[in-house]
Parts: sequence; C-alpha cells; structure tokens
Amino acid sequence: VLTAGLGYLAAVPLPSTIGIDPRWGVAGLTASAGVAGWMEFVLLRGTLNRRIGRTGLRVTLSAKLWSAALAAAALSWGIKLLVGARHPLVIGLAVLVPYGLVYLGITMLLGIPHASAIIARFGKRGRREA
Repeated sequence: VLTAGLGYLAAVPLPSTIGIDPRWGVAGLTASAGVAGWMEFVLLRGTLNRRIGRTGLRVTLSAKLWSAALAAAALSWGIKLLVGARHPLVIGLAVLVPYGLVYLGITMLLGIPHASAIIARFGKRGRREA
C-alpha cells in the first residue's frame, strides 16, 4: 500500500507541483519504491532485534562500505562522462567493470574480510584451472 501510494504521488501530482516535466514522474516511481523498501527494512529489523537480539552491521563497517561505494561511483561517473554517447553495452562495460574493481580494491584496503575472501576464491579457482 505504501509503495503504491508513494508511487502515485511521486509519479503523477509531484512533477507538476514542483514544476518539472511530467515524464520525470517515472523517476519518482523508483524513488518511492526505494523509500518504501527502506521503511520495510527498518520495521523488519526492529522486529528482529526485539525477537532475537541485535542484528545489523556495525556503524564503522557500514561507513567503510558506503565510502567505498561512493568513491567507486564517483570514478565511474567520471568514466561515463568521458565515454560520452555510445551504445548502452559499451557504456555499461566501461562504467560497471571499473566500479566493481575499485569497490573491491577499496574494501580490501579498508580491511573488509569479505573482499579478501572474494579475492582468495578467485585465486583458488585460477590455480585449479591452470
């Protein structure tokens, strides 16, 4: 209900209310679904915390992950601007591959155990295939 209500408001009346082209209402659908998803997550997490004890990430780990994501996104945005108007597949490869590599590299530098585990897994796979 929340997703549908927010989606309608963001897609139909909001664009004209704030003076933007109505076709931008489509972006409102995505934003409203994101807001509703986060609200569901917060409510679910609260219930889980009451039933089974503390859940979730430590604030420091969350900050490290967000920092890595933002740095990788900034670099990828710059690459997108440099690539210019090309076929979507070319843009996707030019943006997503560096994003993933930079994110993985930064998380490794920050000491995130899962990043090292991913690298170790690829290393084992490469040795097996050789």
